[in-house]
Amino acid sequence: MHREQTGAAGDEVPVGPLAGFTVGVTAARRADELGALLRRRGAEVMYAPALRIVPLADDSELLAATKQLIDSAPDVVVATTAIGFRGWVEAADGWGLGDALLDRLREVRLLARGPKVRGAIRAAGLTEEWYPASESMAEVLERLLEEGVEGHRIAVQLHGEPLPGFVESLRAGGAEVVGVPVYRWMPPEDIGPVDRLLDATVARALDAVTFTSAPAAASLLDRAGRRGMREELVDALRHDVLPACVGPVTALPLEAHDIPTSQPERFRLGPLAQLLTAELPGRVRPLPVAGRRLEIRGHAVVVDGELRTVPPAGMALLRALARRPGWVVARSELLRSLPGAGRDEHAVETAMARLRTALGSPKLIQTVVKRGYRLALDPSADTKYGGGA
Repeated sequence: MHREQTGAAGDEVPVGPLAGFTVGVTAARRADELGALLRRRGAEVMYAPALRIVPLADDSELLAATKQLIDSAPDVVVATTAIGFRGWVEAADGWGLGDALLDRLREVRLLARGPKVRGAIRAAGLTEEWYPASESMAEVLERLLEEGVEGHRIAVQLHGEPLPGFVESLRAGGAEVVGVPVYRWMPPEDIGPVDRLLDATVARALDAVTFTSAPAAASLLDRAGRRGMREELVDALRHDVLPACVGPVTALPLEAHDIPTSQPERFRLGPLAQLLTAELPGRVRPLPVAGRRLEIRGHAVVVDGELRTVPPAGMALLRALARRPGWVVARSELLRSLPGAGRDEHAVETAMARLRTALGSPKLIQTVVKRGYRLALDPSADTKYGGGA
């Protein structure tokens, strides 16, 4: 059973597994769904769609490709995304070519990138020949090349995400490849949320950033480069802020910068939220302090299972104390941890008073006269945590 915190205004806040953590969401599509899954678990969510999807229902390229495939049947059609496949069928309907397209697709070998695309194919009244459970385009390519593609005409639904070597490998194998451009990824109309997410990531004000498409990851890195902060972003994602990707294809742009990523076993939003639920609390080291169990999370503290909201200055002090639990930290050192505090050590005393109030237990932090402050680490924990006065 989750315990609850009573805030200053008397409001009770349920403590979820992600309570106290802040997660960035870069998705342009289904962002609300992912955000709801995270908030339901207690997280705060920062939305920053790194891209927007521009449908090409009126695009001459898509119309030309559709007419070409209807007039001259391909041997194979590779459907890569559910939204793209549905958009293609809807666009064809709008041009009065919907029935002709579906009739043609019933005659060819139809391969799907994964289960979601299979669902869109079947919703259109069609049946796929095969799909990889991994949702990997590499596996689709491997199957086609093993079967042999020389002299075959293969239509590939393009979907904006990188397909490293996919089309080139098919052409090298002797296939004629027809691209079907259903939609394009474009930069967001409002770049402000992306810049705020970048600033928060570099400042370590986020605990994790989620990615549900490779173009979004690439776009975030590109924007950081344009602002002259790519190295800072990469450093934050490598060491402090957890990059969580929905699958291996999505992770490619990050891994190209040697950024290790976390991915769920099943490439879905639900498992992605579950991954964060398991990993973020696991990155927190509980501290036994003054007979209480203290967990310092992203923007809040959990004391014996109760969530305590702490002001930013208080969190900065608490983190400085927790780096050496049980040891005395001088006021001058604590002052340096306070953003914009200047030289007045009185700022430390003011922030410390507010921190103790927020924690609801003044004994957690001891004042050492003329020296500074220390977390009151339990004596039995000294060996484990390297504490001492």
